[in-house]
Amino acid sequence: MRLEPRAATSLGVNLAWGAAAIAATLVFTSLLVLIAGASPFTVFYLVARGAAGSQFALLETLTRATPLIFTGLAVAVAFRARLWNIGAEAQLYIGAVMTVVLGTGAIQMPSAGLIPLIMMAAMLAGALLLLGPAVLKTRLGVDEVVTTLLLNFIIILFVSMLLEGPLKDPTGMGWPQSKRVIAEAQLPRLIKGKRLHYGFVLALVSAGIVWVIIKKTVLGYEMRAVGHNAEAARFAGIPVNMVLVKTALISGGLAALAGFSEVAGLKGNLTLDLSPGYGYTGIVVAMLAMLNPLGVVVAAIFVAGIFVGADAMSRSANVPSYIAQVMVATALLTMVTAMMLMRYRIRWRR
Repeated sequence: MRLEPRAATSLGVNLAWGAAAIAATLVFTSLLVLIAGASPFTVFYLVARGAAGSQFALLETLTRATPLIFTGLAVAVAFRARLWNIGAEAQLYIGAVMTVVLGTGAIQMPSAGLIPLIMMAAMLAGALLLLGPAVLKTRLGVDEVVTTLLLNFIIILFVSMLLEGPLKDPTGMGWPQSKRVIAEAQLPRLIKGKRLHYGFVLALVSAGIVWVIIKKTVLGYEMRAVGHNAEAARFAGIPVNMVLVKTALISGGLAALAGFSEVAGLKGNLTLDLSPGYGYTGIVVAMLAMLNPLGVVVAAIFVAGIFVGADAMSRSANVPSYIAQVMVATALLTMVTAMMLMRYRIRWRR
């Protein structure tokens, strides 16, 4: 058996492989549900109803999807240029730290000026955090998978130190948490009394801007060229190292927006459990979207719906909610396989 590159693939073939990946995920998950002693049809219905069966469920799904859109975009941008950013979790937390540092009263100004200022500062912090691994890759050839992955643990420990020291809320009864951001630094809610906030609108706008950058600008063309073949791009005169650095700055800034939106729009303060793994789940979202910025929005809502729906399903069907994590992980594996088969065909030899 050997793999041969396909000369070209049509949109229909790509959609067919994507549908096959989703079908394979459902089949595998159904087997696990049967082992758990429940009906797959009942479980999938309860997941769908828990994710979008009411206004409350739908808004919760969109709220959960907001940070996933940011981290999914960050990963999609980086992977497009074959910059393997596994550190979106660290960039998320550093964006949250910057939000707390500037948003708890250090700067007094109206919301119209304070929110954009904090947002830009958070993006700058996330961009600079990823700049280090990018420079190490371009200058010294250091594998960015290792550096970005290890940065996740370093930043988590750094945040833990801050929450036990300079950023600790003196009125928090000893809990490791920061002060709450002031009212002028908080993102308003889209619907009064609900948790969905304007961070979701910001995520949609970001997806549109990233799509324009990748599809309609010179930088986007250079990113795609470097991602397809860095040596050919260098031979054609494209400054590969500079493109990777610019990609890192954009990717890190997008991931940091996830931390900004979670603190300023939802939680109000910084805690060590701010993210249940949004940075890592962003990799799944980006791969499910086939690195398409607009597809990231759909994939993020899909993944968020699985997690939100699984919580409701587990209470009704007596099936562990961990089935959602298995479903997402399986979807990642099947989608990666499908993406490989989109680019290569299998040839069998006697």
